[in-house]
Amino acid sequence: MAEVRFEGVQRQFGQVTAVDTLDLMIQDREFVSLLGPSGCGKSTILNMVAGLIAPNQGSIYIDGVRVNDLPPKDRGVAMVFQDYALYPHMTVFENLAFPLKAVHMARAEMEAKIQEAAEVLGIREFLGRLPRELSGGQRQRVALGRALVRHPKVFLMDEPLSNLDARLRLNMRAELKRLHQQLQATMIYVTHDQAEAMTLSDRIAVLRAGKLQQFDSPLTLYDRPCNTFVGEFMGTMPINLFPCRVAVQDGAVRVEGDGFAFESEVLARAIPAQYVGRSVVLGIRSENVALLEAGAPNGLRARVEILEQLGSDLYVYGRLGPRGVLVRAAPTAPIRQGDELSLAFPEDRIRFFDADSGALIA
Repeated sequence: MAEVRFEGVQRQFGQVTAVDTLDLMIQDREFVSLLGPSGCGKSTILNMVAGLIAPNQGSIYIDGVRVNDLPPKDRGVAMVFQDYALYPHMTVFENLAFPLKAVHMARAEMEAKIQEAAEVLGIREFLGRLPRELSGGQRQRVALGRALVRHPKVFLMDEPLSNLDARLRLNMRAELKRLHQQLQATMIYVTHDQAEAMTLSDRIAVLRAGKLQQFDSPLTLYDRPCNTFVGEFMGTMPINLFPCRVAVQDGAVRVEGDGFAFESEVLARAIPAQYVGRSVVLGIRSENVALLEAGAPNGLRARVEILEQLGSDLYVYGRLGPRGVLVRAAPTAPIRQGDELSLAFPEDRIRFFDADSGALIA
């Protein structure tokens, strides 16, 4: 397998910059997801690695070799598309054999590779069927198999699960995880689904408008986002963000927001002195907001507006002053619409961001 390296890679389409000066190193045998909203450049990056699009500037290296000028067939990559891209008139066996016939592989070797891939993916019983006779999940396994038989250096996957229903997506996510562990392959995976990226990836590259925002482990991205965009984008539910002002009084930091205020000696050591007297943005995840006893003297008062019961969790949408607050509670919590809650923000779970740039205040 191989590492993939981007050095100053840029791609424009007319006046639109799809990828802006990308510097990124994907390690050998790593599973990396490119994550971001539609139009952020993630599919363009994948297509540049595959050789379907050429960068306007910069260099792409696969296994230490600059591939900018290499044709797709010589790059040692295999791509799995969103729509499976199977030949409808060919059987599963013939679909798997197609890329091997293109390189004039001997019949015996070709059959051995197809049987091996079919065994790994659990599709041996489907080798004689046509794609229309398969379910969506089975077709996706065939698409994976067509990439697998080539034994590529790098697997490229462009939202391969987006056409599947929710249950099949969960099953295929587990299959992809197992496949990566078994093959120990380098995989680059494009998705806009945060849950997919977090469950599958060793590291995630979060993109916005063609620019890399943060490249780190799923837990780090979730727990210590580098800016408010990453904080809001990562996770099933967005992070709570509250504009506020920092003041110091009697050695303690006082955080004053619209409709709430609290003091903390701990935060006096966490916030750089230059932020005292300035506006910042307080961020805290819904599961980290603490529910206190009703009427707790130091609690922050919030009014319940909407409840979402999701079985394992209860999401409470409340109003803290003029702003909304999201709280994750136990599914059996005795909370009703219109209730007044007492909340607290545990100091070790708060993150502060610069009010102007949105960057995390370390």
